[in-house]
Amino acid sequence: MASHDLLERIRARLDELNRSERKVADVILQDPATATGLSIATLAQAASVSEPTVNRFCRNFDAKGYPDFKIKLAQSLAGGTPYVSRSVERGDDAARYGDKIFGATIAALDDARRALDAKRVERAVDYLIQAKQISFFGLGASGPVAQDAQHKFFRFNLPVMVYEDVLMQRMVAAASHTGDAIVIISYTGRTRELVEIARLARSNGAVVLGITAPDSPLARECTETLEVIAPEDTDVYMPMTSRMIHLALIDVLATGVTLRRGEDFQTHLKKIKDSLQATRFPAPDAES
Repeated sequence: MASHDLLERIRARLDELNRSERKVADVILQDPATATGLSIATLAQAASVSEPTVNRFCRNFDAKGYPDFKIKLAQSLAGGTPYVSRSVERGDDAARYGDKIFGATIAALDDARRALDAKRVERAVDYLIQAKQISFFGLGASGPVAQDAQHKFFRFNLPVMVYEDVLMQRMVAAASHTGDAIVIISYTGRTRELVEIARLARSNGAVVLGITAPDSPLARECTETLEVIAPEDTDVYMPMTSRMIHLALIDVLATGVTLRRGEDFQTHLKKIKDSLQATRFPAPDAES
């Protein structure tokens, strides 16, 4: 696994570590940049563990020892903005928890950017360009993302609908046919109803695109997926960074469709934009 995934790997395996190794992980995740400059004795003291425990922790992450681990950690930081586990604490003020939320979001978006598979994006855009009708499905926190998708895609002279009710989604899937594209947005990819709906839509000939977790039950039922790997436990916490990644991926798809339509299509988009001018107060004069 690439070195820039090291911090994500540590966080993903926290529950597998014993109590002493978890202390080492917590110190590193709290401030990985500082950790790259600590001696093994200093890190052990900060984590209240022994030096052999630090070495054992390092070997658990494919390092030969602590010096090798620090090199991998430094490479991880150099590879992009890392995801750092900065959980908001009860005593945090607005400046601190605001910084943590923005930092985690920026880091998650950067990880998603580097993991984006351009070939999958191209294939998804191919399906959307060829569709006679597009429907966006989202439940819970994914509902507003589906609404945002409709807001962007209706501009493409295609019938575009959004459904946030699972019964409507099931009926639309049952009535779908070849030429329809259904985009299902789900962070976990484990919602039973959405998996069944994807299977039903495909059995009727529709293309099903998933914006979801890799190797999830939903992903396995989709024609094509844009995989989202975000270090966020939505079973416990409200979706935050994952939602921002989903919104960014919708923008990527909308941009891909716009570019495929060519320069002639820009006139149509401008016409829609110009229709809003009469609804707005004039912009302030820059010289006033």
